[in-house]
Amino acid sequence: MRNIILSRGTASDIERQVNKVLRGLGNPEPPLRLDDVRELLSLDRRYYSTTDDSPLRETISKLTVAGAQIMKRPGLILDAVRKLDLRALYLPDRKRILLDSAQPDAKQRWNEAHEIGHSILPWHEDLMLGDHEQTLTPGCHQQIEAEANYAAGQLLFLQSRFGTAANDSAPGLDAVRALKSAFGNTYTTTFWRFIEDSHRDVPMIGLIGQHPRFPIANQPEFRHIIESPAYKALFESLPTDRLAQAIRTYCEYRKRGPLGAGEVNLTDRRGEAHVFLFETFSNTYDCLTMGTYQRPYARVVGL
Repeated sequence: MRNIILSRGTASDIERQVNKVLRGLGNPEPPLRLDDVRELLSLDRRYYSTTDDSPLRETISKLTVAGAQIMKRPGLILDAVRKLDLRALYLPDRKRILLDSAQPDAKQRWNEAHEIGHSILPWHEDLMLGDHEQTLTPGCHQQIEAEANYAAGQLLFLQSRFGTAANDSAPGLDAVRALKSAFGNTYTTTFWRFIEDSHRDVPMIGLIGQHPRFPIANQPEFRHIIESPAYKALFESLPTDRLAQAIRTYCEYRKRGPLGAGEVNLTDRRGEAHVFLFETFSNTYDCLTMGTYQRPYARVVGL
């Protein structure tokens, strides 16, 4: 799945809502404490698991605003959690966030911030509680999820604080690793944020997926492809097999840690070739590859 770049107007609306929260917390230092955010917003947090869904059932039994459809068919939420493999959800009428207790703490932090994102965007409440046909379309669902992700990133990375810190270092996985520790977030979310929101004039592409040397049958090479605004402006989206082939030219068979780096030529929208530095890191369950623009490709013409 390729990342969605929000319109400037939508991004600005989200940034204003997040800024209210951060100002209410006194513009805290990183890492952000989500307990403080929940207290400020009067949000309740509970946990559930696929083996114990009693928190979900209790919540469903007390729904008062979500409409007759939920009350008459309480299995809707339970079915959604199980079939869609949901890791978290937000129920606006209870101001309650439900998190999957089976997820690692670092992932729960992002999941919780994502649901807080839903809670602070006023137009999401209407979409989540409503019964409009619009809310059922895949395009609408992807849009509101992208908006909640953007809000989560703005929160966890303290808006411009992250961009300032990221721009003080050269683009690359070393910078991502340092910022991960500083802001207390996962490698993956820091990686994503770095590509989308730093070095705005540098084309960058990020790939998250399986190990190129140990592919798993019947699974896509990449779960996510993140293209920076500068990349989207100048380059076409490449097919995944082309990207996977480029990574395999330098990638080692090691299961964990740095897997190598190499220069890869990519062609822009005008048909001109450019050199990117690709580097790949494995955290055992995902491989993260960052491609950073280096220079125009100079052909060597024989004498």
